[in-house]
Amino acid sequence: MIKKTACAFVAGAVMAVSAQTAAADGHGEITVGYFLEWPMPFLAAKASGAYDEALGMKVNWVSFETGTAMSAAMASGDVQLSVSQGVPPFVVATSGGQDIQIVDVAVSYSDNDNCVVAEALEIDKDSAGELAGKKVAVPLGTAAHYGFLRQMDHFGVDLASLQIVDMAPPEGAAALSQGAVDFACGWGGGLSRMKEYGNILLTGDEKQELGILVFDVTSAPASYIAENGDVVAKFVGVTAAANADWKANQSDEMLAVIAEQSGMDVEAARASISGFKFPSIEEQLSEAWFGGNAAPFMKGVADVFVEAGSIDSALDSYADTVNTGPLEAAAAAGGS
Repeated sequence: MIKKTACAFVAGAVMAVSAQTAAADGHGEITVGYFLEWPMPFLAAKASGAYDEALGMKVNWVSFETGTAMSAAMASGDVQLSVSQGVPPFVVATSGGQDIQIVDVAVSYSDNDNCVVAEALEIDKDSAGELAGKKVAVPLGTAAHYGFLRQMDHFGVDLASLQIVDMAPPEGAAALSQGAVDFACGWGGGLSRMKEYGNILLTGDEKQELGILVFDVTSAPASYIAENGDVVAKFVGVTAAANADWKANQSDEMLAVIAEQSGMDVEAARASISGFKFPSIEEQLSEAWFGGNAAPFMKGVADVFVEAGSIDSALDSYADTVNTGPLEAAAAAGGS
């Protein structure tokens, strides 16, 4: 089971006193990374200022196009927390020695991350072998990259036969629309636009049956968590409250705010978020997630990347890359 000791977490929370004091003096602030065109309940809390109020400091928000860019920003110290970083880019970073940790499950999804084949090719799951020799746009080191690798392995398509181009989802969608690539992989708004020009090979349920899980996490440098445990606990607590509000109500008013904050129109946001699941703190601490399945799954992702030559080596275990202390503290404080 993934679990940091209570003593270690409490020590981190105590060390956060100085940071909280600075915040009270008006000097404390935090920078958080997130994705546009990725509608999630936390965005309503972002808009209302709930994070600033709970943390007692200014929260600066900066958008990214990929989880790998989030890793780089955390490594440089420019970003303290990244919301909805994909598991694959997280695994790539930690496998390479970056000391970042997961503090919650941001979202679980299957139909909002996929590969789309150009309509003119008329290739579906029954003829997927015809993808050999084709050109594909893939955001390397991301959840979409992992899903792409697993799908190609399932269909028996030799990766060496493909021309793989590293493109973020919006660029991949544009390339597919222009006929510059034969298929493209991505998520969110980019994936929605890809579907205007082609078809998916496997549904979300079909991918899950193959063990292709898709979920994102909130991550942070381990040193930041250790020194600011109370801040991180309050952050994940606000997120959990927003998730619970959405699950209970799914009001048009909340959706409108989420859509605006994600840079989408309401109907596009509704279509995307309908495929999202937001596990409660209790669920996250269960066997299904951090209580058992998360670390072995991450090990599986890493091993796939090693086999594909995307990373040099995997960690023996990814248990220490998850810190449940903030979630446990948020639960103790009455979090959802």
